[in-house]
Amino acid sequence: MIRALYSAASGMSAQQMNVDNIANNLANANTAGFKSRRAQFQDLIYQSVIQPGSASGQQTVVPTGLQLGLGTRPSSNEIIFTQGAFSQTDNPLDMVIQGRGFFQVRLPSGELAYTRAGSFHLDKDGSIVTSEGHPLEPQTTIPPNAQAISIGQDGTVSYTLPGQTAAQQAGQIQLANFQNPAGLNGLGGNLFSPTDASGDATVGAPGGQEGLGTVMQGYLEQSNVSVVEEFVNLIVAQRGYEANSKVVQAADQMYQTINNLSR
Repeated sequence: MIRALYSAASGMSAQQMNVDNIANNLANANTAGFKSRRAQFQDLIYQSVIQPGSASGQQTVVPTGLQLGLGTRPSSNEIIFTQGAFSQTDNPLDMVIQGRGFFQVRLPSGELAYTRAGSFHLDKDGSIVTSEGHPLEPQTTIPPNAQAISIGQDGTVSYTLPGQTAAQQAGQIQLANFQNPAGLNGLGGNLFSPTDASGDATVGAPGGQEGLGTVMQGYLEQSNVSVVEEFVNLIVAQRGYEANSKVVQAADQMYQTINNLSR
């Protein structure tokens, strides 16, 4: 019964973390470029009362054994990098990546961070920056008197000046990709940083030979959170928590019965 109490308690703790993960997904259902996370669990060690395969006689072995598990624990909450829906904004600096890849932004520390959120703006110097003011890498500057800004599928940024018909090229957006995007470290603000699990970034032009996606201007990628799926997961987590609490109550009642035997 001691095992039952601790196993059920570990199940309640795991389901609580599962609900925390679902709550974060639902809270970001309208966050552009947000990628949902899926909680994963694993069982704990087993106490072997009878080891499977142990000898039961001179020429026979135990076929199955007797092992009692000691509960569960959260093992990870993997980032799901499925494509979110596209919404048209008609803002010339809004971009989506159709396919694989991340935009590169330069942090104040000088390090690079990566994002799928393509809502960009111009700062006072004409540089393309995120809503937090982090410049797009490689840095691209638009003159203050530029009229029309055009971004091609290959990431080429161009603009026209008053009285001119020929477009001027301001630069080219470079995308980054990772061997294991699920291993990226979330920094908040729709930003990720590489880890040993994700591997180093592979940088190239959109639509290039590195398997990178193409850039579409005037659109934003919405969150890939499925509200219906998250509510279903929430119901399952609630019922799992309730079931484990029933086990705690049952074990407590059994202890109470044992304590009453001496009366």
